[in-house]
Amino acid sequence: MDPEIVASFLSEQRENAPEDLQQSFLSIEDYWDRKLWHQLTDVLVDYFNTPASASQRLPLFRRFILTFSEKINQLKFVSLGLLAATQCSDDQERLSFLTDLTAKVNKPASQDAYVYALVAASDVKLRLQDLAGARKDLDTAESILDSFDSVETEVHATFYRTNASYYQAKAEFGSYYRNALLYLACIDLASLTLEDARSRAYDLSIAALISDSIYNFGELLLHPILDSLNTPEHSWLRDLLFAFNRGDLNAYNVLENNISKAPLLDEHKTFLWQKISLAALTEAVFRRPPHDRAMTFQTISQETKVQPHEIEILIMKALSLGLLKGSIDQVAEVARINWVQPKVLDMKQIDNMRLRLKDWDSSVNQLGNWIEGVGKDVWAA
Repeated sequence: MDPEIVASFLSEQRENAPEDLQQSFLSIEDYWDRKLWHQLTDVLVDYFNTPASASQRLPLFRRFILTFSEKINQLKFVSLGLLAATQCSDDQERLSFLTDLTAKVNKPASQDAYVYALVAASDVKLRLQDLAGARKDLDTAESILDSFDSVETEVHATFYRTNASYYQAKAEFGSYYRNALLYLACIDLASLTLEDARSRAYDLSIAALISDSIYNFGELLLHPILDSLNTPEHSWLRDLLFAFNRGDLNAYNVLENNISKAPLLDEHKTFLWQKISLAALTEAVFRRPPHDRAMTFQTISQETKVQPHEIEILIMKALSLGLLKGSIDQVAEVARINWVQPKVLDMKQIDNMRLRLKDWDSSVNQLGNWIEGVGKDVWAA
């Protein structure tokens, strides 16, 4: 483009800009005139991130930034494009804009920028209910990401956020849970508003509870985002997660009345009872010392509040899910458990472990004294 046309355009945009932002335009004009592309890019990113610049983003991108797009960092170029896309009139226009942007950076040297733009386009497709198109783009992005040795955290964060949104739309709760946690691992939690943090904590908690593939909530229970549920309105959900983690049937019965507040939980009420029963079983096994894990069906029924005729199915379910390892004696109605899946412990469970260690220490001392007494002269000190 003719430099005079560009200069005239920038002068016009400077006059239309808010007074407190006109100094930024002077810097933009100066860096462009001197061809200082790195400095120009940084000033533009700062300017686009200013809320007052909203109305000027699309014109600046289309009539100015595109004229030197090949000369700047392609990831920052896409970032500017994404900020400009927020000013499109609707999602159809936004998708068209992002499709063009994606094609422009689809080059061997800028595959990270290509993934960044492609994922942004798939996010718009999700809002337009084009789930198949979004999945195709996300699969392409994932295959490229897997080939990288390293990539900017922002690119990974955008991918995991959009991937989680896809799985949430498809009601695939286990996949949503894993991708949502990966997204949170890629960002600074301080960048989330309290409302957004609470919404994500709420959705993660619901997914953890109703997923048929998640029986260990340790990563979520230890995550600081769960603190956003410490409100009178949402604290019951946080308490419910901890009740499931420790297999606490009494706490579940107290909190059960709150389940109707969450439609998804209410729909899966029968499954939730089965899941808390499995949690109660694993907790009952965990509390026992390793040498005392041959449990009768009657004992398990008392511990889990499950009917005696359903105990064998409960144990088989726990074995098939990998929550326990062991065997079942159907004739004697005894389950012999030799391993239980590790999990995050609360303070009460840690105290129970402390007591078990004390018992073990006492048993070892008694055994040592017995050996010393029986061995007498044979015993070598």
